[in-house]
Amino acid sequence: MATSPNEPLHPCVGMWVTADGYIRQELLPEGRYDEARGSGKSAYTGSYTIEGSRIAYVDDTGFTVDGEFRDGVLYHAGMIFYKEEK
Repeated sequence: MATSPNEPLHPCVGMWVTADGYIRQELLPEGRYDEARGSGKSAYTGSYTIEGSRIAYVDDTGFTVDGEFRDGVLYHAGMIFYKEEK
């Protein structure tokens, strides 16, 4: 999902958080993600691809998981994430 300087960012790029703020998942423009939990950083890192409303993750340790964007909400691994607006 690499982007060039002239290419607009995918609308899903950015920080996604659970309602309680405990889990934060940043989808980076180059197709990488970094998931933090609590006060810790980088609990999970890896790559992701988006096709339509589906997102597929490949963690750096090798496991895979997927999710779905619906109505501006990310449903992933039994959790619900909301996009953090700056």
